Amino acid sequence: MPIFFDPMYMLAVAPAMLLAMWAQWRVQSSFAAASHEPAPLTGAAAARHILDSAGATDVEIEAIPGKLNDHYDPQAKVLRLSEAVYGSRSLAAVGIAAHEAGHALQDAQSFSLMTIRNAAVNVANIGSGFGITMFVLGLMMQLMSLFMLTVKAIRTVSLSNRTRSLKQETSRFLPNWQKTKAC
Repeated sequence: MPIFFDPMYMLAVAPAMLLAMWAQWRVQSSFAAASHEPAPLTGAAAARHILDSAGATDVEIEAIPGKLNDHYDPQAKVLRLSEAVYGSRSLAAVGIAAHEAGHALQDAQSFSLMTIRNAAVNVANIGSGFGITMFVLGLMMQLMSLFMLTVKAIRTVSLSNRTRSLKQETSRFLPNWQKTKAC
């Protein structure tokens, strides 16, 4: 069977690809801009302050290599912050640490939607690598059902990813931090 490329395939997936690229650009540019804004605490100190204030003292905080791969691991009860966030005194670092600490607080309070979030994260992690492979296979083998299933999955994941400005997300915390001592 010869390999055939139909440009109409790209029209089907282009909106999801463009949206995903735009979302990634927004996250990167917001992080870069907020990285130049000073904050009174490091990312790790801000996360510790939030967790301790809410009584989640059993959550560990550790630095990990990489950039923008910060996450909360509910199984291990560990908040993992990238090196750029862990030790930085910037608005970006504090915003990301506060966001991840929020996930730890949701877990500590047995927030019902946390289970759905954890399931979605696991599916998204599998799908991000597997989805591209299925997309290319469907395209090359002209398996329209496989191709369309992959396109729908990519669209669903892309549309469910929300991006917010780091400044907007952290602005509600900053006034309270200025009243406390830096950790």
